Amino acid sequence: MTDFGAFIDLGGADGLLHISEMSWGRVENPKKVFKVGDEVKVFIKEISGTKIALSCKFDDANPWKDAAKEYAVGNVVTGKVARMTDFGAFVEIKEGVDALLHVSQISKDHIDKPSDVLKLGDEVTAKIVDFNEADKKISLSIKALIAPEPEKEEAKEEDDADEVSVDIDAVIAAEAEEAKEEN
Repeated sequence: MTDFGAFIDLGGADGLLHISEMSWGRVENPKKVFKVGDEVKVFIKEISGTKIALSCKFDDANPWKDAAKEYAVGNVVTGKVARMTDFGAFVEIKEGVDALLHVSQISKDHIDKPSDVLKLGDEVTAKIVDFNEADKKISLSIKALIAPEPEKEEAKEEDDADEVSVDIDAVIAAEAEEAKEEN
């Protein structure tokens, strides 16, 4: 075991299972996933001279396989806060799929940093507002799920009530007719 991966005995040769190939999700420390003596199902990803690169990321278990449909913009998802930064929280919406909940999208109220209102392990429900399959990036918004406040909606309706549709051509024609009658 090392900080960057695990060496796997393949029965006469050793292969490296790099930390980035241990899971479709994020692995912070290989020692938290495997221990010496564990039997691991891997496949050979590449052979270069005497070096053998291994992987546990089997295609049939790829969480991004049907991502375009499952994580389409507008879909509502639920996940757990997995990591936090000053600019947002990363929410694991499925094993191997993290989405960014930017600090500006957590609440309609101003929040300085996500840790002011969220903590690791919190379950959140949010709307997908951006999806980039090529870069495997998803953006979430809780704010997009919050209904507008009724008094603000009523005030908007009152403001709209003051607006009147005007046919400018009819106004000009009426003024011209009025001017003709005066002369």
